[in-house]
Amino acid sequence: MPASAPLLTGVACALAAGMLWGLVFVVPLLLPGYPPAMLSFGRYLAFGLIAVLLACGDRARLSRLQSEDWRMAFELALVGNILYYLFLAAAIQLADAPMPTMLIGTLPIVIAIVANFGSEALPWRRLLPSLTVIAIGIGLVNRHEMALLGAQRSIDDYVGGALLALAAVAAWTWYPVRNSRWLRQRPQIASGTWALAQGLATLPLAAIGMAAAGVWSDRSFDYPLGPQPMRYVGLMLMLGFCASWLGTVLWNRASQLLPTALSGQLIVFETLAAFAYAFIWRGSLPGSSALAGIGLLLAGVVLGVRAFRGG
Repeated sequence: MPASAPLLTGVACALAAGMLWGLVFVVPLLLPGYPPAMLSFGRYLAFGLIAVLLACGDRARLSRLQSEDWRMAFELALVGNILYYLFLAAAIQLADAPMPTMLIGTLPIVIAIVANFGSEALPWRRLLPSLTVIAIGIGLVNRHEMALLGAQRSIDDYVGGALLALAAVAAWTWYPVRNSRWLRQRPQIASGTWALAQGLATLPLAAIGMAAAGVWSDRSFDYPLGPQPMRYVGLMLMLGFCASWLGTVLWNRASQLLPTALSGQLIVFETLAAFAYAFIWRGSLPGSSALAGIGLLLAGVVLGVRAFRGG
C-alpha cells in the first residue's frame, strides 16, 4: 500500500465520525421539553443495548480483553460518553446551540495542542500553521453564530451554558487523547471490538443514571419517555446507533491510523457537521463570514494532513 493510504483512510474515518457526531447538536433542539439528563442517559442506554445485541457476534474477541482494558473502557464511557453529553446537552438547552457549538468548536485546537506534548510530538513550526488557520476559521464561523444570539436568553443563561460547554470541552479533550494512546498500546484490539467494549461499559452507567433521573426529575416531566415518547425513543436509538456505536467504530479506526495531534484537529469535521445541520434546521444559508470560516476550516485540515505527511 502507498505510504499515504493509512493517512487518507484515517482522515476518511474521522470525516465520517464527525458527520455522525454532528447529529448530537441538533437532537436537544428537537426535544426541547426533555431534561439534559434524559437526553444523555437515553442516548447511552440505547448505545449499551445496541452493544449487547452486537456483542453476540464478537464474543471471541471481547473475551480476550484484559481487566485493565475493561477498566479503561469504563473510564472512557463515563467521561467521554455520559459526562460529555450531559454537559453538552445542558449547555445547548440553557444557552441555545451557537455558544456551546462555538466553545466545542475549539476542540480541534485544544486536543491537538494537548496531544502534541506526547511521545509522537510534531515540531511546533509544522503544527502551528494548520492550527492557526483552523482557529481563524472557528472565529469567523462563530462570529456569524454569535450574531444570532440576540436577546433571547439572559446573561445568566449564557454564562451557565458557557461553563457547562467548557466542562464538555475538558471531558472531550481527555477522551480522544486517552483513547488513542490506549489503542496504540493495544494494537491487537479491533476498532469495532473496542467500540462494543465501551458500549457495554456504558450500559450500567446509563441505566443507573436513568434511574437517578427518574428519582430527581421535575414532577412536571412525564418520566420515563416524556411528552413525545415515539420521537424520544426514535432519536435516542438513532444517536445510540449512528453517533455512539458507528461513530466510535470509525473514530477508533482513525485513532489507530493517525497521530493523535492530527486526529485531534480532525474533530473539526464534527464542528462543520454541527453547523451544517444547524443551517438546515433553521432553513437558512450561511453568511459570507461563515462561508469564509468554513473554507478556512477545510484549508486547516489540508494543512494538518500535509504537515504529518511531511509535505
